[in-house]
Amino acid sequence: VGKVRVVLVRNKAAEGAVRRGEEQFRLLVQSVTDYAIYMVDPNGRIISWDAGAQRIKGYAPEEILGEYFSKFYTEEDRAAGLPQSGLEVAARVGRFEKEGWRVRKDGTRFFANVVIDSIRGEAGNLIGFAKVTRDISERVEAQRALLEEREAFLQSQKLEAIGQLTGGVAHDFNNLLMAILSSLALLRRRLVDDEKAVGLIDNAIEGAQRGA
Repeated sequence: VGKVRVVLVRNKAAEGAVRRGEEQFRLLVQSVTDYAIYMVDPNGRIISWDAGAQRIKGYAPEEILGEYFSKFYTEEDRAAGLPQSGLEVAARVGRFEKEGWRVRKDGTRFFANVVIDSIRGEAGNLIGFAKVTRDISERVEAQRALLEEREAFLQSQKLEAIGQLTGGVAHDFNNLLMAILSSLALLRRRLVDDEKAVGLIDNAIEGAQRGA
């Protein structure tokens, strides 16, 4: 009898520890608001909803529990069957991860990193999925801004190189024209008595001056 009593006490203590662990885990999940952490059943219906999910997606628990989780996907992704394919991959290999646009309650979009993990019972049967969504819009926007700045910098370097090239060409071309103008001026003085030749030389000088 004494041994049985000890076993019962130990079992109750273990059950209490498990309950305390579950409660601590629940409180931990509820305290995390940078991530949306919730569960869906094997058919994709939402069965739990945490504070992070409410903050990121905008739905209160009573508004979203029981709804199909594709509600957060864009119309384009729903039409392409991405929500269901994500569950199928997670069910088959245990995990699915992807980045893409998601939709809040107010209709605004945010860029998200999404992880879906399958949850199985002791017998190996699928009992649902844990879904973790993180809003990475700020990171993506920062990357986009960085790429734009890099592109603008490269463009300015190209323009500077073109400016230097054209400046050098203009300088060299101007030197050639000066040599031509000098030669034409000397030739004009030698042919001062040939009006026809002087007229042709004057036309050449005028064209060279315009070029300069």
